[in-house]
Amino acid sequence: MQNKIQNKSEASVVKIPKSPRAPTLDDVARNAGLSSMTVSRALNTPQLVRPATLEKVMQAVRATGYIPNALAGGLASRRSKLIAVVVPQINNSMFVDTIQALSDELAIRGYHILLCVTGYSEETEAELVATLLSRRPDGVVLTGIHHTHELKKIILNAAIPVIEIWDLTPTPLDMLVGFSHEKVGQATGEYLIKKGYRRPGLLWTDDRRAAQRKQGLCDIFFRHGVTHLAQVNVPLPASLSLGRSGLAELFAMAEFDVIVCSSDTLAQGAIMQAESQGMRVPKDIAVMGFGDLDFAASNRPSITTVSVDRSGMGQRAAALLADRIENIERDASIIDLGFHLIERDSA
Repeated sequence: MQNKIQNKSEASVVKIPKSPRAPTLDDVARNAGLSSMTVSRALNTPQLVRPATLEKVMQAVRATGYIPNALAGGLASRRSKLIAVVVPQINNSMFVDTIQALSDELAIRGYHILLCVTGYSEETEAELVATLLSRRPDGVVLTGIHHTHELKKIILNAAIPVIEIWDLTPTPLDMLVGFSHEKVGQATGEYLIKKGYRRPGLLWTDDRRAAQRKQGLCDIFFRHGVTHLAQVNVPLPASLSLGRSGLAELFAMAEFDVIVCSSDTLAQGAIMQAESQGMRVPKDIAVMGFGDLDFAASNRPSITTVSVDRSGMGQRAAALLADRIENIERDASIIDLGFHLIERDSA
């Protein structure tokens, strides 16, 4: 007798759990024991709702985890409460204080920032701004005044407030808070000439604003008969190690009595390299920076530099932009922050 063993293959059914449904306005209404219309009114125009009702709605919002649709809620007022902020870097100490002050001041006015980084590329800036505008921000903050034709066209077509920072021009796209980089270079040159320095070496990053400062600096030196300025360019972002290697490269070219750096970070590295090679700053060689970063005054020797009110720039840009959005009249749409040169031990 032959035993037949039959293996029955049964289909295995795996139930995939459904993704949890996001709580809706109706869920909040049921939790609060109110109508959806009342809940909507409480969330969009809380000043028109009794405090007890508003508190009941907010308790229901917390209980359900409901997230109001800020864009949909802002359609009637055409306000998203978002500000697009475009900067070249966030790992550059020069911009950190400005971004923080900008964010803090805008938060006081009820706005939040969308931050994007361009990496010093004007083409990337244009692409990012086009993407950001799809979020319907109430305003845009741009770093610098040099933009592609495409970006200018996008901004004009968007017809929203725009403020440019960190530069100066009499013809901004809309509003501006900044200072003249060329004048910074000129003031630096005049100071160094007055101190008697005639053999400068330049340690510089390759970006447009630094180039403007260098042009102002060179103009002053040329005017006083100093026509040869040896230079080493270093990539962005500036760093202490680039300051050290850059100065070592300069020392291989010639002898100098002052090293002018496009940032305090490079200046700090240059000081370290000079001392590692047995040179005393400023007795054997002077070093000049830019930015007055947090460490500049505490460095040994302390760094002679140019100070710009970075936090003030963010605060004033935020106030100017928020006022424009809210139709508050201002006397001026261009603010020149100026700068001041700080003489310390290094030069």
